[in-house]
Amino acid sequence: MTLATTQNHHRMEVDTPLRTLTLADYRRQREAPRREPPLPSLYPAVPRQGQAWGMSIDLGACIGCGACTVACQAENNIPVVGREEVKRGREMHWIRIDRYFVGPSENPRFLFQPVPCMHCENAPCEVVCPVAATVHDSEGLNLQVYNRCVGTRFCSNNCPYKVRRFNFLEYAGGKDESIQAQRNPQVTVRQRGVMEKCTYCLQRINAARIQARTTGRELRDGDVITACQGACPTRAIVFGDLNLVDSAVARAVSSPRSYALLRELGTRPRTTYLSRVSNPRDDGAGEDR
Repeated sequence: MTLATTQNHHRMEVDTPLRTLTLADYRRQREAPRREPPLPSLYPAVPRQGQAWGMSIDLGACIGCGACTVACQAENNIPVVGREEVKRGREMHWIRIDRYFVGPSENPRFLFQPVPCMHCENAPCEVVCPVAATVHDSEGLNLQVYNRCVGTRFCSNNCPYKVRRFNFLEYAGGKDESIQAQRNPQVTVRQRGVMEKCTYCLQRINAARIQARTTGRELRDGDVITACQGACPTRAIVFGDLNLVDSAVARAVSSPRSYALLRELGTRPRTTYLSRVSNPRDDGAGEDR
């Protein structure tokens, strides 16, 4: 029997996507932090006016449980494609958990890295779409306009993070009432032949904005909780407005552990990571204390 697995379907062409630090290295960085200057770009700078949404994922807290993937699937009406389609590499998850091994092969350690859409400010997916189906909004979100998409998949080919999914078949089809009842009415059910990806739970952002406007106040940090963030048992994911200096995501981005995945490509992602900090044993066994 062939095993249906998704682990190697959407691998990035990069040697070190997951960064780790020893405790000693982290202390040195904290005492003398180094700030990498922004890379030069032919793209105009994206203005950060109003809300500037961003996400940070702490790799030291992630345990690879997959709760974020399941929560995203339930929240955004992502279809279950079935075993045969998974064997063909056609799973539809908008956030995947990459798994890496470190240490000796006879006793390796597991490291995990959740990878959603990066919402790049210089998004390589946008410049290749012939019908402008993937665009930026004023708050820095990389949006997918489903009724424009004609299924060329150019955006997926041009995405270095491999986070876009193509709806090959009518996975979400069926008019059975039990299927209709399990769907989130706030999220569009996509038809066959369009590209899908993480939207930072745009429907939750809009709901929080309407609630704040109704009560006559501005959006506060913590008003928007994405599905993956709310389901994470270790609180590894934080989301919010980067323009709020005291927001949780702004503090995470300013940490000396913060880094952007594939920064050398100049995509300027809004989703960043916190390096995993380990404290190796003095006897060289490689395990944390």
